[in-house]
Amino acid sequence: MRRRLVCMLLPLAAGCAALPEPQPTALTGRLALNVEAFADRPAQALSAGFDLRGDARQGELRLSTPIGTTLAAAYWGPGEARLVTAQGERRFEDLEALSRDAFGEPLPLRALPDWLRGRPWPGSADTARTLPAGQGFEQLGWTVDLAQYDRGRWLAWRAGPPAVRLRAQLDAAP
Repeated sequence: MRRRLVCMLLPLAAGCAALPEPQPTALTGRLALNVEAFADRPAQALSAGFDLRGDARQGELRLSTPIGTTLAAAYWGPGEARLVTAQGERRFEDLEALSRDAFGEPLPLRALPDWLRGRPWPGSADTARTLPAGQGFEQLGWTVDLAQYDRGRWLAWRAGPPAVRLRAQLDAAP
């Protein structure tokens, strides 16, 4: 009887011992955003440290000052996106709405974890592109330049209007 019980429970115990799916490692560094003036909106510029964890499905992005004070934190998961700043917390239906509210422009935040890892986001079609200084790709109306990626430098831009430029210096080169 005891042996039969052990034989019945062993497959269940083995299923419980399955390893969790590995999470992508965090990316850290400096991020700079420039949005050109357009119509009645003035130009915008932001430079901050960043800590990005997760992927397109679920994650968080923290922006901080050079001394480590958190400026803003974005959190996302299925069906929700939240932005936490010194003014409080706001909820949005998706990351595009969050970025439009925070920066005045929709930024490719869902694709950013993949882009910063030097690859296209699998959630949308992309086109490989040879750029004057090296390799990259186009996706979601943005050009991602990987010419200096081996040195931890990354650049993406959208022609606009308004033109938007996003640069990153990763703490750890790939």
